[in-house]
Amino acid sequence: MAKHLLIVAHIPSENTRRLRDAVVRGAGSPDIAGIEMRALTPFEAGPQDVQWADALILGTTENLGYMSGAMKDFFDRIYYPCLEKTEGKPFAFYIRAGHDGTGTRRAIESITTGLRWRLARPPLVCRGAFDERFVGECEELGAAMAASLEAGMI
Repeated sequence: MAKHLLIVAHIPSENTRRLRDAVVRGAGSPDIAGIEMRALTPFEAGPQDVQWADALILGTTENLGYMSGAMKDFFDRIYYPCLEKTEGKPFAFYIRAGHDGTGTRRAIESITTGLRWRLARPPLVCRGAFDERFVGECEELGAAMAASLEAGMI
């Protein structure tokens, strides 16, 4: 039976789309079998998608020292419907941060702590001017989460 990986990423620019696509590419590696994946924007994803997932990867931009409004809207819509139904759900996240990403990280960790989700990988913060290495790091994040899910490690 396939395990389910949900990727929810805000992609307001070509560079953030490249990061999301890299996560998808990593998670969909031919070396990893038995994973069914959905990649949605925060506007498309809802409580039923979170409940479907065995694990999640979240991606957001840093906006005024906080997560994107789209990601905040996602959390607002899924919080209570998922509160007692998704405890212990493993997740990871990445931030495309023009500055340091600290406020964004703190906000995501606060909300996911309230949901009682379990951080499965250290947060990936892609800081400063866009760098091509961010693409590789996001691909590695996707592959690591999918491989861990496949192996039953998360």
